[in-house]
Parts: sequence; structure tokens; C-alpha cells
Amino acid sequence: MTAQRYTVTQYGISTLLTWVQTGAIAIPEIQRPFVWSSTKVRNFLDSLYQGFPVGYLIAWKNHDVKLKDGSFSDGKRILIDGQQRVTALMAALLGWEVMTKDYEHVRIRIAFHPQREVFEVHNPAIAKDVTWIQDVSVLFANGADLFSVVMGYCAQNPGMEQKDVFQVLSRLAGIVNNQVGVIDLDAALDIETVTEIFIRVNSEGVPLSQADFAMSKIASNEEYGGSDLRKAIDYFCHLAVAPDFYKKIQEGDKKFADTDYFGKMSWLQNENDDIYDPSYTDMLRVAFTSEFRRGKLEDLVALLSGRNFETKQYEADIAEKSFALLRKGVMNFMNENKFKQFVMIVTSAGFVDSALLGSQNVLNFGYILYLSLRDSGAEQNQIQKFVRRWLVMSMLTGRYSGSAETRIDNDIKQIQELGFERYAQLTYDGELSDAYWDTMLPQQLVTISTASPAFNVFRAAQVYMLDKGFLSDAVTVHSLLTVKSDLHHFFPKDFLKKNGATKGRYNQVANLVVTDTPINLCIGSTPPEVYMAAEWEACLQPDAKKKRCGHIELPEQLMQNLNSHCIPLDSELYSYERYDDFLEERRKLMAGKMREYFKAL
Repeated sequence: MTAQRYTVTQYGISTLLTWVQTGAIAIPEIQRPFVWSSTKVRNFLDSLYQGFPVGYLIAWKNHDVKLKDGSFSDGKRILIDGQQRVTALMAALLGWEVMTKDYEHVRIRIAFHPQREVFEVHNPAIAKDVTWIQDVSVLFANGADLFSVVMGYCAQNPGMEQKDVFQVLSRLAGIVNNQVGVIDLDAALDIETVTEIFIRVNSEGVPLSQADFAMSKIASNEEYGGSDLRKAIDYFCHLAVAPDFYKKIQEGDKKFADTDYFGKMSWLQNENDDIYDPSYTDMLRVAFTSEFRRGKLEDLVALLSGRNFETKQYEADIAEKSFALLRKGVMNFMNENKFKQFVMIVTSAGFVDSALLGSQNVLNFGYILYLSLRDSGAEQNQIQKFVRRWLVMSMLTGRYSGSAETRIDNDIKQIQELGFERYAQLTYDGELSDAYWDTMLPQQLVTISTASPAFNVFRAAQVYMLDKGFLSDAVTVHSLLTVKSDLHHFFPKDFLKKNGATKGRYNQVANLVVTDTPINLCIGSTPPEVYMAAEWEACLQPDAKKKRCGHIELPEQLMQNLNSHCIPLDSELYSYERYDDFLEERRKLMAGKMREYFKAL
């Protein structure tokens, strides 16, 4: 028989609030935006008042950690499900401020009408109406005198009987005696098991990730500055996409604004680049893996708890060292020079638009690699080459799709053991063989998805090789991609549709070229055997003033332009009857260009 790994206990709401006030239970999400609306808080209070069940809370007990004197600390609970409900109680009953999605601190005031026994979110109309208790928190404040509240209310509402008002408000004040079930999970449970329990108990909740658990561990630690560390991660990620948020931190969280973290991220207030906008999961993964040389966030949770992987015990020294190392990783991640240098490496490889970077984990490992190589003392020009090639290989092969964390863990350990150059060469030999370039990569281009990794890498290769737009003599592919230019169908879509082609055929990426809008509009639905003949004639007979859409004057320049876009030069392939042959030939040429590009990085 399997031993039960949890306990279920009924606690009064007053007990839960006492735990929060005394720090006996940690609510990590209290430092992050409160996502419930004021109306939902109102409805929650009404459910309590009506005596309805409000669901279970799930708490995971921190490990008892061995202290330096040999004694053990008593691990506090971490609330992993029910954070919004408990925060709603603290906001409505205790009068605590909450942080909105805009990171503004606000009071949620819930009013109560004793005569009708209804709740409502406080508003200007209620503020003028003496029949409402303006804010229910007056009944739950320390030293609150229910009789005084009743007397004050009846003085403003002469028609009300004191005993009737007292009875109703007593019932309202008594909701803190309502019982709520708390599922206490055993500290020895691993993250996967805790996640499975969460999903089964709370089927409507968003499944927790290992990063969520790590963030909870960080925020619940007071001894090693976990609160500021977690804020640093959250704030940096928010600033990366919303630079204006800087002033809100500066004015709304003055205590954090005095920390080293805030100074380290201040450069983001003037940054609008969106090539790499990390989430807290991305930032945690990079900071952890680059410093600890491990890839599984489950290990981070264990180390922050003080786990000694050899003795299987939990020690305060290990927790302290782990927090210090993670802090270093976070500071490195936020470093302006390092972050911008990494982004520069990404863009120098041709990925000048975030749309070309489909996998965030490719970027994450790229940054891990960059930071690790810098830490090893590698030269900057070597680092640029190493990171660029690894990024491209990872994108083409889908290296970090699927079980990304396992792959990251294996890669960083192999790099640590073999050194990057040796491990990289072994990887390239295995993943990017002649068979890959000649057969597998052309097959990857059999797709209509313009977000496919292979097509993204092809366009990055065009940027890297300074190619001009299709039939353009001046405008570069780089410029066209950054202004979200047109993707022109070499065989125009309308032309193919009229000939009976389906979407799966006419939208093949091998039929697409990057071009300027005027050229695209000029070509319209003209078949390639017609408009390409006009382009060649205009170059070969410049005095004939043939109508054409491109701007290229010389035949050798036109040939170079077609080659840069991997357009087959055999004009017989430009007829509808040879469309499939055209696609097949162009895919081979595109794969060849990407191979040349990879070698040049």
C-alpha cells in the first residue's frame, strides 16, 4: 500500500490570514500582478457570506534545512494554489494593497449593503449613499468594534433597528470562521508529482511549470534576499517589452529602486529592440544554466532548498551558496554590455527581425553559450563565430523543440566535459552531414509555413550575404525584412489559382521571394515566363525601352540577383507545366545557399 504523501486539514480563514501576517505561509504571487478583477473579489466574498465552498488551497512544505549549528529549521509552507483567493481576502478584509497588471498598487474596496445583504465594488455612487458600509475591511481591522460600526450605521440610517444591523454585520464578520481545506503536500515530493497533483485537484487552473516552482522558492526566501531577486527577474522581463515601466518602478517601488538590481537594468528604459524579449522562465533558465552548468530547473528548486545531492540532506550552506550563484547569474543576464553583445551576434548572423526567430529556447541556449564562453575567457571574435553557428544549427535541426530542458542539460554538461569546440564539431558532423544538406534540408522546405525554421534561416542567410531584394538594384533584403516587406510569389498566386493550383501548392515557401512592394504590385498576376523574359530583354536591349518591373540594368547584375534568391536560370522551368520541377530545383539551390552561409559564419 502506497503511503499517503499529503494531509488535508480544515482551517478557519482567520487562521490563514494570521499565517500570512506572521510569515508562516509564503505567498509568492503577492509580489506579482493580481489578476482577479474587483468584481471577482466581490463575488468571492459573496460566496463566503452565503456559506458556499470556495475550493481547496494547496501548500507545499519547504524542506527542514540543516543549520550551521547542527539544528534544523522548520520549513514554512509555500502556497502553490489558491494565491489569488488568499490575496483577495487580504485585499478585501485586511485592506492590503495589490499590484495590478500595470504594476500599480491599488486598494480594492468592497462595499456591503446591510439592508439588502449584497456586496458591490466601491464606486462614486456608493460613496454618496449612507445605506452602504463603504469598506468591509472596517469590520476586520485590528481592534475593530462591531458595536461602534452598528451604532454609526444606524445613526445615519434612523429607520434601521440596531439588533437587525448587528445580526447582519455579525454574520459578515463571522466569515473569517468559515473553514477552508488546505492540502499540505509532503516536502519530499518532487516537482513532477506536485504538478500532477495540482492538475488533478484544480483542473481549471493553469498547469504550473518548474519555473513557477523556482520563482516561488525564490520569493519565499527572506534570509538570502529572495524577494528582491524575484522582483529583479519580473521587472527586467517587463521592462524589456515596456520601457516606460521604468518610471513606475522608480516611483512605485522606491525600496527596490535603491537596489543594485535596479541600477543594473536601468539601461532598458531607453531600449526598444525586440529581438530577445525574455520571459521569467527564459531568464531563470539562462541565469541558472550558465552559472550552475545544469539544465533542469528542478535541480534549481532543490539547490535553493539546500539539497546536497550526495547525502540527500538539506543544508543551509548549500541554499546560501545557491542563492548567491543565482544572483550572479541574474546580474550577468541583465548586464547591458553582455546582453547587447549577444543580441548583436544574433543580428550579425542575419536574424534582424524577431519573426525570423521562432524558438525562444534557441535564443536561451545561445545566451547561455555566450555567457559561458565569456566566463571561460574565449576571445570575442571566437565567441561570435561559435554562437552564430550554434544558433543556426539549432534552428535548422529543431534542437530545442520537444524535450528542450533535457537537451539543454545534456549540451551544457557535454560542453563542460569536452570543451565547446570539440563538442560542437562532433555535433555538426552528426547533425549536418552531406545527407542533411543534400536531402533532408530540401525536404524541410516542402512547406507553406513562412515561419518554418528552414525558410527563416534562408532569409537570414540572404541578410548575412548582403543580398538585394528580388529584381532590385539597391534595396537590400535586410532593409525589406525590417520594414515587413512583401513576400512575392515568383509564380503569382492568382496565376497559379487560375490554373487549378491549391493553397498547398501555390503557397510553397520555395515559390516566395523577398521583394519591394512596387515590384510586387507591378508583376501582379503576370506569369514568370512573361515578366522574366521582359526583365532579360530590358537588360540585353536597354535602348528598346521594354516594359519591366525591376530596376536592374545589366544582365550580369540580373543573373547575380537571381542567383542570390536561388532562382533557377533555366527559363523552361518558368512555365506552369514545369512548376513542380521549379520548386524542386529551387529547394536544392536554397539548401545549397544555407550550407554556404553556415560555413561562412
